[in-house]
Amino acid sequence: MSKILIRGAKVLGGEQQDVLIDGETIAAVGTGLSAEGAEVIEAEGKVLLPGLVDLHTHLREPGREDSETVLTGTRAAASGGYTAVFAMANTFPVADTAGVVEQVWRLGKEHGYCDVQPIGAVTVGLEGRKLAELGAMHESAAGVTVFSDDGKCVDDAVIMRRALEYVKAFGGIVAQHAQEPRLTEGAQMNEGVVSAELGLDGWPAVAEESIIARDVLLAEHVGSRVHICHLSTAGSVEIVRWAKSRGIQVTAEVTPHHLLLTDELVRTYNPVYKVNPPLRTERDVMALREALADGTIDIVATDHAPHPHEDKDCEWAAAAMGMVGLETALSVVQETMVDTGLLDWAGVADRMSAKPAQIGQATGHGRPVSAGEPANLTLVDTAYRGQVDPAGFASRSRNTPYQGRELPGRVTHTWLRGKATLVDGKLT
Repeated sequence: MSKILIRGAKVLGGEQQDVLIDGETIAAVGTGLSAEGAEVIEAEGKVLLPGLVDLHTHLREPGREDSETVLTGTRAAASGGYTAVFAMANTFPVADTAGVVEQVWRLGKEHGYCDVQPIGAVTVGLEGRKLAELGAMHESAAGVTVFSDDGKCVDDAVIMRRALEYVKAFGGIVAQHAQEPRLTEGAQMNEGVVSAELGLDGWPAVAEESIIARDVLLAEHVGSRVHICHLSTAGSVEIVRWAKSRGIQVTAEVTPHHLLLTDELVRTYNPVYKVNPPLRTERDVMALREALADGTIDIVATDHAPHPHEDKDCEWAAAAMGMVGLETALSVVQETMVDTGLLDWAGVADRMSAKPAQIGQATGHGRPVSAGEPANLTLVDTAYRGQVDPAGFASRSRNTPYQGRELPGRVTHTWLRGKATLVDGKLT
């Protein structure tokens, strides 16, 4: 593999430096590095970050290849600056056995646009009644460390306790989709003023908050680690903040769309805004941004949820929940966190690379941009502004809430262990 010299990039948004890649590794970082024998990437004014890591991606394969495949999903990830993604277990068949998680893991290895780490189901068939083969999935070639029934809540407290106890033995983590099912039967959107005016069944904040409160107490009791998926309310922020103040081993994620969009958009009845958990209020959005800035919320995760056209282009009540997000995540974070002054680029690297890699134990990812580290990198033109055009997405699905919206920033290059997967905005 040839040498690559990234010249004049702002590493983590700081001073301009040169970064020399030799093979799979960063060979040197400094100023005035020799370009002899190297391909030169002129990066003046651009920001160089460690490759992004997404702890919450739906790749749909096996079973829903009409929505996404491991190939198309990892191409979308590379387009968005990601070098590793964690694939959720709600596939068909469900990733609740060693055989299925190994299948997903091997597909990731074959396609090579980013590393794919499968997430194993907590319960058999995501049915919430019996623990899945947690130990076998961990001991498999995929080496699963994160378990989640995402799409459904592990609402049985006894099952949740047993899962926390089981994964503690090998340092695993349970990622909870916090949604009390009895409180959200038939729910279509956030419960509040807008739902009342539209006459749509509301999804109360307490349905999320009550599960989070229960689970952080269970994690404290067991002495295990719990991760909260797609946290979406101001009340949830306060519960996580309280739990951390007690030393409970809890981490939490927020999606880009919950940092930017509100339930006011549902007035359009456009199903592209139908998502689980639902878009919340402006007050919730501001609380989520502040919590991400102060570290109460640990990471940004996309919850990339692709759907075929027919599952979204229909009446609101019948539409599937979810949005694609891998290719727009960094732009939304720049808009909501960087351009507002709440985070600098080093903070973005922490929330979108280092910490998700740490939580998910993604070896070789989320590392500092320094000599001797794996060359998992992304280069961003932060001065760029442009309208989102889903026709150009690498994802198989187009259900983005940002179509036609102007967003800042554009990933121009992505490197996975020194191999370019994206060059000048085009996949290799």
